[in-house]
Amino acid sequence: MTRVVEIPVSFDHRAFDQFAREFDFPKGERLLFDAHASKWGSPSAFVGMLAAGQWLREHDQPKPLFTIPQDRDVAHYWARTGFFGHAAEFFELHGKVPHTTTGSSNVLLEVTPVRGADDVHTVVDRIQDPAAAILRQMGLEAQATMGFAMALSEACQNIVEHAGTSGWVAVQSYDWRRRLGQRVAVIAVADAGVGFRKSLEPTQAQRFGQRWGDATALEAAIFQGVSRFRDPGRGQGLAGIRRYVGRWEGKLSLRSGTARLSIVPEWDDDPPLADGLPPFPGSQVLLIIPAHASK
Repeated sequence: MTRVVEIPVSFDHRAFDQFAREFDFPKGERLLFDAHASKWGSPSAFVGMLAAGQWLREHDQPKPLFTIPQDRDVAHYWARTGFFGHAAEFFELHGKVPHTTTGSSNVLLEVTPVRGADDVHTVVDRIQDPAAAILRQMGLEAQATMGFAMALSEACQNIVEHAGTSGWVAVQSYDWRRRLGQRVAVIAVADAGVGFRKSLEPTQAQRFGQRWGDATALEAAIFQGVSRFRDPGRGQGLAGIRRYVGRWEGKLSLRSGTARLSIVPEWDDDPPLADGLPPFPGSQVLLIIPAHASK
């Protein structure tokens, strides 16, 4: 039997919980990811769908089907981000995949796998020049560009050190008219690994006792700099990202398991902590840096 996973028509980070609920950790059933009606996909959507496909393969589930968006402009955009090229590894694609070159004016970094430290260095090297150009256009200073590369590196490094498997990253810039009315730069990172709670459990669960869970693990990682490694200086990467988004009035969101913790700027209304969410594999990191942010 095939079960349909409806891809949200407008699939950004706010629709991720809907996607997680549809995914629902299948056991032996074949899935059909139905994106035929899709009108929009964000970096969070692309890396999240690939993480889902990766989890299915790594857990010996039947290879899922994937219907391509009927809107040719949408399908072409998805192709330019590099999504279909990677999706073909995990999904049986149905529909005509557009023949197009990857990259566009707002794709700063196409969907890219992160398997090890060398991939992190490659990602940072590739992003520096286009990110610097875009951030200058957004009215941000040189310090914002350096911090952007640092935040990207740390978010990807989290996969290498904690996921127990590989992951995905994508970086785009676009006009966020409905929400903010100005241009934003977006970093989205996702993996299909063990998640924050299981990664930190061997060293932290006893300390927190009955409070231990997905939400507590996220709080410990972001606000206390907790790491599964005991080496001095470990666990400061997320703290550095938090300081960066605070300086430039950006947003940081980490989702893992059934919880999401967000550093929320004035222009956003997400709750700082959401628990009891539909479970989803691994962890998802989102950074949004808006134009003309104050220092």
